[in-house]
Amino acid sequence: MKFTCSTKELNTACNNVIRAVSTKVTIPTIKGILMECSNDTLSLTGYDFEFGINTIIEANVSEIGEIVIDAKVLCDILRKLNDENVSIETNGTAVSIISGAAQYNITGIDAEDYPELPSVNGGFPLELNQQLLYSMIMQTVFAVADTENSKPVYTGLKFDMAKDELTLVGVDGYRLAIRKEKVNYDGDEITFIVPKKTIRELIKLMNTESDKNVSVSIGKRHIVFEVENYSIISRLLDGEFLDYKSAVPKVISTTVLINTNRAVDCIERTLPVIENNQKNPIRCLFEGDQMRVSTVSSLGRVVDYTNANTSGDRVEIGFNSKFMLDALNAADTDEVRIELAGPVSPVKVMPIEGDSFLFLVLPMRLKNEN
Repeated sequence: MKFTCSTKELNTACNNVIRAVSTKVTIPTIKGILMECSNDTLSLTGYDFEFGINTIIEANVSEIGEIVIDAKVLCDILRKLNDENVSIETNGTAVSIISGAAQYNITGIDAEDYPELPSVNGGFPLELNQQLLYSMIMQTVFAVADTENSKPVYTGLKFDMAKDELTLVGVDGYRLAIRKEKVNYDGDEITFIVPKKTIRELIKLMNTESDKNVSVSIGKRHIVFEVENYSIISRLLDGEFLDYKSAVPKVISTTVLINTNRAVDCIERTLPVIENNQKNPIRCLFEGDQMRVSTVSSLGRVVDYTNANTSGDRVEIGFNSKFMLDALNAADTDEVRIELAGPVSPVKVMPIEGDSFLFLVLPMRLKNEN
């Protein structure tokens, strides 16, 4: 194999692909990046048996071939190069990397030992607007569980596709995020759950200023996202997901209309005296034209107010400050509607009009401040 390409383009591609390279498995092959030359293109792949990234860049190819190179070593070398172009040549598993006056001779791994990526040929195809999908993910991924302490299926973001509508759902046992949007879709109803790691890597590769679509192919066990010039392949999660529609309270006793930024600022002013979000809940009192927020810990006590338009019963309720802030910060509206059904029922955060998003936050038990 022998080729020359832009140092900058190769460095960027490798630094994106390395995110799919295994750092835990000791198998040398999947600690590397698979490089494959054909005609005037160079394909780069990282894969850890559950998640993979592939991209193709332009290259001046003198000799086609393939090799696996340790990902960290390759990225470290490319990061240090100053010349505009880099040439890579192999002889068996011996690899020569030349750029300007710099020349590296390292040992690669036979590409035949590299695992084959799962195929989703014939999988269910979707085309989603990139900007819209990015926005929907950012408004739901915060509620996806980080660990598998509760249920492994909750470590993924749920996609529900129905006629002309896409719904994303994230849940972690303490909060729930639902985001709905009208899309151009006339296919069968389908549901799939994508691991949070895959979603995080997907949004890193998205260009929020691009008008290009994200192409999605869904198989029985795997999914492929085509975004910009990258392909992301991932396993899907199996398991019984929360019946999120029935989890949303139907009976409401109190409705609060409040400026989103003011609510965020009011809650954030309690943070300096909160030692532990799990042990020091914030106490929110919704009454009349105010939201009163307070908390107490060994560090001290704070009380703050902001304007709110409250109708219905007076409610005093406790929250994990982080969970409530996450919900408010995910709202993309100047004002939100907060709906409550008492001090021990989940609170709903929604837009003033419509139901494009719904965030559910479980309350925390309050102790007597005295």
